Amino acid sequence: MGVGGAARRSWGAAVLVLQAAWALGGGQVRYSVPEEAEAGTVVGRLAQDLGLEAGEAEARRLRLVARGRRASVEVSGASGALVVSSRLDREELCGKSAPCALRLEVLLDRPLRVFHVEVEVTDINDNAPRFPAASKNISIAELSLPGSRFVLEGASDADIGSNAQLSYTLSPSEHFALDDKSSSENLKSLFLLLTRPLDRESLSEHRLVLTASDGGRPSLTGTVQLVISVLDANDNAPQFNQSVYKVQLPEDAAVGTLVSRVAATDPDEGINQEFSYSIVNSVPESQREAFSIDRHTGEIRLTGPLDFEDVRQHELQIEARDKGTLPLSGHCSVIVEVLDVNDNAPEVWVTSLSVPVSEDAALGTVVALLSVSDRDSGPNGRVRCAVRPPSPFGLVATFAGSYSLVLREALDRERVSEYEVEVRAEDGGAPPLRAIRGLRVPVSDVNDNAPAFAQAVYTVLARENNAAGAELARLWARDPDEAGNGRVSYSVAEGGAGSGSGSGWRPASSYVSVDAESGRLRALRPLDYEELQVLQFEVRAVDAGEPPLCGNATVQLFVVDENDNAPALLPPAGGGPGPWAAGEAAEAGWRASGSAAEAGSSWSLWARAAWGAPAGQVVAKIRAVDADSGYNAWLRYELREPRGDGPFRVGLYSGEVSTARALEEADGPRHRLLIVVRDHGEPPLSATATLSVSLVEGSEAALAVAGAGAVLAGSPGVGSDGGPSGAAAAATAATNVWLVVAICAVSSLLVLAVVLYGAGRWAPRAAVLAGPGPPTLVCASEVGSWSYSQRHSRSLCVATDGAGKSDLMVFSPNCPPPPCPAPKETPQDPPALLDTVSASHGPFAPSFYPAFFLSSYCSFSLLPFLVFFSPS
Repeated sequence: MGVGGAARRSWGAAVLVLQAAWALGGGQVRYSVPEEAEAGTVVGRLAQDLGLEAGEAEARRLRLVARGRRASVEVSGASGALVVSSRLDREELCGKSAPCALRLEVLLDRPLRVFHVEVEVTDINDNAPRFPAASKNISIAELSLPGSRFVLEGASDADIGSNAQLSYTLSPSEHFALDDKSSSENLKSLFLLLTRPLDRESLSEHRLVLTASDGGRPSLTGTVQLVISVLDANDNAPQFNQSVYKVQLPEDAAVGTLVSRVAATDPDEGINQEFSYSIVNSVPESQREAFSIDRHTGEIRLTGPLDFEDVRQHELQIEARDKGTLPLSGHCSVIVEVLDVNDNAPEVWVTSLSVPVSEDAALGTVVALLSVSDRDSGPNGRVRCAVRPPSPFGLVATFAGSYSLVLREALDRERVSEYEVEVRAEDGGAPPLRAIRGLRVPVSDVNDNAPAFAQAVYTVLARENNAAGAELARLWARDPDEAGNGRVSYSVAEGGAGSGSGSGWRPASSYVSVDAESGRLRALRPLDYEELQVLQFEVRAVDAGEPPLCGNATVQLFVVDENDNAPALLPPAGGGPGPWAAGEAAEAGWRASGSAAEAGSSWSLWARAAWGAPAGQVVAKIRAVDADSGYNAWLRYELREPRGDGPFRVGLYSGEVSTARALEEADGPRHRLLIVVRDHGEPPLSATATLSVSLVEGSEAALAVAGAGAVLAGSPGVGSDGGPSGAAAAATAATNVWLVVAICAVSSLLVLAVVLYGAGRWAPRAAVLAGPGPPTLVCASEVGSWSYSQRHSRSLCVATDGAGKSDLMVFSPNCPPPPCPAPKETPQDPPALLDTVSASHGPFAPSFYPAFFLSSYCSFSLLPFLVFFSPS
């Protein structure tokens, strides 16, 4: 390019030459311009050389026409000069051709004329010599002899002439020289000459620089690097860059993970340098398949799972073997250290289990021995243990990895009979792993609970005349212990009752029995209310433990009256005849014991009435008593014969026979009355009495009133005329004193009973009933005795399987009242059939029982005296 600049400075001289050539060429204009002239460079004054005046070139449209190629020159319109319009490159335009000329046509109008212009592009030394490649590899056997020649490829130069004449030089070398012999003027053959023997072990590669210089001014050069490789025999084995490779790999690494890359080199070349990798040995041998190596790249990859707990370190022996005629090999070791990850949960083993645990076991008793481990290491293998629930058991560490499950709190089998214990182990990994071991710890029973009845006092109601073996109630005692400790047997412990007939005290076991297994209370024989009203005894429940424990309950058995006694008519007091005072009710002081067989029995009595007696005058009084109580002992009197409007009538409840109207002679001297005494039982029982009334004069009637009102026919002490004897009157006077004493004693007992009852109301106790069968509550109503104006009754409930027929009823004992004025002949309403009161404040409150029983018993005991010794 520097040469082109110098040519541009001498363009003026070239123009002069062209002008001279114009003169010699006869009409063809020739110009010369060096290549690489800058745009705008004036090649020649074309308009002037064509003989045109100033301004004519523009007026006649002087223009340039190229022939098939880019001209790179143009005509300046104003001056008419030929100037360079674009880069001129001779090598591009003409290559190696010389000379290089551009042939142009110039047109001129008015008139049209064509001129030929030739522009020669001259060469400058703008191209340096160029080798085909910047580097040339040459392989020479190590055993090549000195003087050996090796052909080299020469350089080329795009310029022409002297600018393209080349000369070569070689960089200094002890083993090589340049041999350039010219076969012709422009062709040279280059050879690399070996001057000294080669030694590859000392120098395996020689690098030389071959320089080509052209003949331009200044000279340009080109170079090529000669890389001379000395080919050696296979006398070197592959060598690894490390003898030992150390790699750390987590045990959860995925299959295909790159473990390491080994690299080996072989100083030989060619096939002697080619080698392949392989795993020749593995420690442990069983894990050899866990790794693979690429034969060409030396990449070691994971092909199987790793387990830190099985193998913590792998050692691989790697071999690199070349492909020489006699192959050589090199070796290295790869040590893979497996890193632990928290991939193993803790494990809990029960090495010893002592179950069941007695509920009276002492605190600190060892229940189980546990072993805890974690296959991981470090924090991943440190295990913490806990027990759930935290009580009544706890863990005690004995030594590393061993624990004892001990008792921390007292056990109660009746509260919790079995524990589901969880031992939880958790390691110190992130995230932590857990393990749970369940233990079933049953608690064995000891006999620490006595049988306990559901009620302290059972109140049982039983109807009299029950069948022998009938179930009265079912008692149940609960023992929360199990097996034999909770197996309860029942027995009648103690208790009894005195017989009303004076036969003495009888134990409760003669009346009732209790089934040892079921607790069913049964009657051993039919019960008779008239013999036994209340039976109190204790039932004992004993378990089968060792030692046995027991519990007691009190049973109060009340016999409920049945209508099994017919009314019984009473004879006159003293057993002999005596006058019945008109308007008085002379009742017996004892109670006749009737039976069902006596129903319908008939008695014959007589009485006297005065002629003209006014209506309502009492002629006689029928006295009767019923051994039953309550409604069954509530008597009523009916006049069966004569029917219709007779002169006499009978009080419905008093039994008094009185005149219905004034008596007249027309009524006749004698009247026969058939009187029926009937109770209110179901079905009702009755007795009949035949009363013969004789109508007499007033004086005889007065004697009858003073002597006897009505007597039993044929009774002792009754004369043939019907009048009372003197012995009967004396007996009546003698017993009046005893009657007063008896009444005072009964009154005192009644006052004492009332005081005890009042005191007992402030200490209430729950009266509980029990009965057999499922707990179905059936309420039984009760009717109090009609013989007392003050009756005590209550509603009692028992659990029974049956219907209303098995309901139990209790009534207040019934005793004939002491002599009192005859009540008015007005119908009386029956008492309320059901009075329900509180169990703790009613008449059957437990605190009232002793007083009530004592009063009733004494009253009942005095009944024979009142009846027997009562005055007529």
